Amino acid sequence: MSLVPLDTRSAIASAGVRKSRTVRRANAKSPDTRYENQMERLLEHAARIFCDKGYEGASMRDLSRACGMSLAGLYHYFSSKEELLYLIQKHAFRTIIDQVRERLTGANDPEQRVRIFIESHLEYFLANKEAMKVLTHEDETLKNGRGAEIRAIKREYYRICFDLLEDLKRAQGLEFSGRLAVLSLFGMINWIYTWHNPRSDAGAKTLAREMGDIFLRGVVRGNTKNRVSKARP
Repeated sequence: MSLVPLDTRSAIASAGVRKSRTVRRANAKSPDTRYENQMERLLEHAARIFCDKGYEGASMRDLSRACGMSLAGLYHYFSSKEELLYLIQKHAFRTIIDQVRERLTGANDPEQRVRIFIESHLEYFLANKEAMKVLTHEDETLKNGRGAEIRAIKREYYRICFDLLEDLKRAQGLEFSGRLAVLSLFGMINWIYTWHNPRSDAGAKTLAREMGDIFLRGVVRGNTKNRVSKARP
């Protein structure tokens, strides 16, 4: 005879069933996960076609062939190539923003935070060159609500960088235009996909350190001269 009360045995049995179901669910990908993985794969293929042919030159049939599915199958996921372009841009910018926010967590030194931003940016751009080319070359293609949404996300990213440089300016008593500094930095790091050769150029971490040195020393040394000139009678 069991010494465990009947109601307790029932609870244990129920818990065991729930645990078994939980394990089975954990071991199998959920429909949502499979859908997200499929969407990412399709966006990656679409980015490559837009990169090769341009947005105007690419057709939904080109995109369906690249994705390895029928035209009807592609329309099951996307209503138009404009929606594809919109999702490529949205996915890229949201990923970049989420990545840099996560990496900035716990970092307190203003200069180090700027360097984290630069490395995160370069790392993503080098890993996603085709999508970056599409983002750059099709910058003004999206119109109406979708274009406005992407521009808002880009302003969010710009603001992260601007705030980091403003923090650096306050911490070191520097004087420079935050807007000019941000746009200069983006001008420096945005076009890396056009010239980077993995066979001869360094990886993201090394490039981030060297480009960070060039950018930050320019800002700091320029302000050193300003401080010296102001100190003179």
